[in-house]
Amino acid sequence: MDRVMKLASERAVVIFTLDSCCMCHTVTRLFRELGVNALEHELDNDPKCKEMEKALVKLLGRGPPVPVVFIGGKLVGGTNKVMSFHLSGELIPMIRNAGALWL
Repeated sequence: MDRVMKLASERAVVIFTLDSCCMCHTVTRLFRELGVNALEHELDNDPKCKEMEKALVKLLGRGPPVPVVFIGGKLVGGTNKVMSFHLSGELIPMIRNAGALWL
C-alpha cells in the first residue's frame, strides 16, 4: 500500500494500468486527449505486480484492480468514477486544481 501511495504522489495525475486492459487504454487516452501528461504506471512491468494489484483492490474496495486514477495524490477511482466525473464536468477542474492542466 505504501508503494502505491508513493507512486500515486509522483505526478499530478497517475494512472495504474495493465497492458492487456482495454479500459486502461480508454482512460489513458481520455487524459491524453484532454492534454494531460499523466504518469502511467504499468503493473505488467513491475516486479511486485501482484502485491500492487492487491493494494489497489483494497483501496477501491472491489475489483478489478485497474485502471485506477489518482489526481493530486488522491484516489479518484476506476473507469466508472473517472467517466462520471468527466461527464458531469467535474474532471477538468480536478485536473486543473492538481496543476496538470493550464487551459
